[in-house]
Formats: sequence, C-alpha cells, structure tokens
Amino acid sequence: MSLKKKRQKKKNPVNLLPIRQIGDKILRQKAEPVNEITEEIIEFIQDLLFTMYETDGVGLAAPQVGRSQRIFIVDIEFNDSGERDPIVFINPVITESDGVFSQQEGCLSLPGVFETVKRSKRIAITGLDINGEPISFEASEFAAAVIQHEYDHLNGILFTDRLSKLKLIPLKKKLKELASSTDENGNNLRQDD
Repeated sequence: MSLKKKRQKKKNPVNLLPIRQIGDKILRQKAEPVNEITEEIIEFIQDLLFTMYETDGVGLAAPQVGRSQRIFIVDIEFNDSGERDPIVFINPVITESDGVFSQQEGCLSLPGVFETVKRSKRIAITGLDINGEPISFEASEFAAAVIQHEYDHLNGILFTDRLSKLKLIPLKKKLKELASSTDENGNNLRQDD
C-alpha cells in the first residue's frame, strides 16, 4: 500500500508538528529503532510528511519533531507525472558510500544557518518502508546529501558538526543565540521568528 493510500485511510486529520531547534537534547541523542510499525507509527509518519511539506523541507527526521525513533522521510525527486514522491525510511542503514560531494546545507532545526558541507557523493541505504517491507535505495550528489543529512539526525549529529573549526567560527554566535532561545522542549522562545 502506498503512502498516498495510507494517507486516505487515516481517521484523524494530519497535524503540523513543532520543529525542535538546536538546544533541544533530543537532537543530540541516538534515536531508538522502531520495533513494530503500528497504526500510530503510520499516523506519525503522515504528520511528519505534512510537517515537512508545510515547512518547505526536502527531508525531516523523527528527532526533529521530538520523537526518538529511527524514522526519516525525504522528497527529493518528482515522479514521472511531476507529483511529489516521498520516501519513508524506517530503521535505515547506510551500507555503502564513496566519493566526495560538497553543497550548501541548511536545517529546519537550525533556522537561518547555512554552510557548505562535504558528504559522500554516492550512497546505498537499506531499511523498511511504511508497510514494513525491506527497501534499498541508491542515491548520488544532492539526493545522497539529503539522505545523509537526515540519517545524521538519527545519530544525534547536526550538519554543523561536519564543518571544520574554521567554518564554525562565523556561525558560533548564531548557533549560541539559537540554542539560548530554545526552551526545554526545543521550541523557539523568540517572538520575532
């Protein structure tokens, strides 16, 4: 059953989930594996997908919305008809990586922070889909970078952790401001955002 069909069967309306920001401890924790794909997990994935689209993201991981589970979604390509084509990864594992690719990255959990990050140019990843079926996926360049970015969130890693000390210097003040304007739930306390 596709993600679209699952969405149509959902009894409850989708919810916009609050994005956790730097300073929230959950963003630094290694997420827990999903033991069973329940109806509640499926509904959470629908909320995660809705939140990603509403916040103009191309990927979103469960820890970014306060849930320590090994789930992320990406939507990096359109299908042949030009429609969105999201991919759900549950308990993913990157099995291969090679080459080097650099591009500018940002993150919904680090609003206003952008920097060029080096990542593997090509990756292979396995995991489960929303139906609990095994999936494997290969990606390169932009798609590979997006997947690696979201995968890092499952391991408590932010893209700024991949920057050199020299690149971090001009970002330190902004990162400190963001972290200090975050409450214990990772919510932004500033009124101007």
